[in-house]
Amino acid sequence: MTSETGNPVFVAMLDAIRRTLGAGPTPPVSVTGAGALPSIFPVSDLAAASVAAAGLALADLVETRFGRRPDVSVDRRLAAFWFARSLHPQGWEVPPLWDPVAGDYRAADGWIRLHTNAPHHRDAALAVLGTPPEREAVAAAVRQWSADDLEGAVVAAGGCAAAMRSAEAWGIHPQGAAVAHEPLVAWEAGETGPDGLAAARADRPLAGLRVLDLTRVLAGPVATRFLAGFGATVLRLDPPAWDEPGVLPDTTLGKACARLDLKTPGGRARFEELLASADVLVHGYRPDALTRLGLDAATRARLRPGLVDVALDAYGWTGPWRERRGFDSLVQMSCGIAAAGMVRAGADKPVPLPVQALDHATGHLMAAAVLHGLSRRLTTGRGATARLSLARTALLLTAAPSPLPEDAPAAPSRGDFSEAPERTGWGPALRLHPPLTLAGVPMRWDRPAGPLGADAPVW
Repeated sequence: MTSETGNPVFVAMLDAIRRTLGAGPTPPVSVTGAGALPSIFPVSDLAAASVAAAGLALADLVETRFGRRPDVSVDRRLAAFWFARSLHPQGWEVPPLWDPVAGDYRAADGWIRLHTNAPHHRDAALAVLGTPPEREAVAAAVRQWSADDLEGAVVAAGGCAAAMRSAEAWGIHPQGAAVAHEPLVAWEAGETGPDGLAAARADRPLAGLRVLDLTRVLAGPVATRFLAGFGATVLRLDPPAWDEPGVLPDTTLGKACARLDLKTPGGRARFEELLASADVLVHGYRPDALTRLGLDAATRARLRPGLVDVALDAYGWTGPWRERRGFDSLVQMSCGIAAAGMVRAGADKPVPLPVQALDHATGHLMAAAVLHGLSRRLTTGRGATARLSLARTALLLTAAPSPLPEDAPAAPSRGDFSEAPERTGWGPALRLHPPLTLAGVPMRWDRPAGPLGADAPVW
């Protein structure tokens, strides 16, 4: 497929994203690549539209900074593959994505998903259920609970769980109703400050830009990976004990990765020094988490006047679940995606999206928000705060028309990957070609993917 605008679903999604960014009319985008991921929802169109939105936001920035506008092209097939996994290891394997206990379980009156990849989340679920970390024992215990009661108990214990709800049930749920009234990207103007783009070049428009990354797992790391691909200096900070081995080879591409404990005086002081010399902050803490550490929005803006501050939440920024822990797979259960897939497929268990599309799409929307914030700072001299959520991105997807029948994309071949292996921190790997092309602005990364804590917390 080759088109200057793509199909109507793609166009509608892209226009909606551009409007919420506060950007102008949507310029033409060349869309290539045949096939769509199998789903009752237009997942491949969401992938292409979110990637295109980030590309157009970068083109806007290039035009603002250098006076020329590069053409934008998106490969819809490659975008779908990047929403799954972007690299093919050579002689080694990526660790499993999921903890053995994680997954969907039948409760007494429906289904529930337990998210147990983090040890403390697993411990919370097991404490509520009173079982060892064995799947059969967990399944037997879950069957004794109603899905809603178990969800509430696990969340109250500090864990992560989501009962499966229909779209109709989510629509009348207080949290679903709250999210429906939120914008896809919520904006607030910031203070005046330097633009951070003094070292930018037309072919490397984010060169010299300092991005401080306080995000985990997928959405936030996808955003900062995108920024690193166009020259940004990204420093990712993680707590001392955190790890997410199943996704790091994908998401740490182009970044320095350091550990820092913000709960200690020394860690807090070092963070403030880093933030004062940063240009962009991307964070995925729950609402008010940074405030509880003494780093509320006003403090962040004082430390770095003109900061572009982009924040991610799982379930939205208003409503009773605004501080609930959440992940893509849980939001799919809560908002009706998994239930709709189950009904349409005539299946006897939840049917989620074929990829973690809410994470990846929101990550590209976050990158677009950063870039639009940078353009605003160039023209007004002021920074900005933007807020996004997985649940609101889910609404963008579920509100779209059902996709037309389309064959699955052809499996990746050797020609879809880089010619030379990337020397990752785990071994050599072939990386997929980027799904986005900007004329004269190559997307490339200056350092390979590597493990957390491999670098010092310095620029």
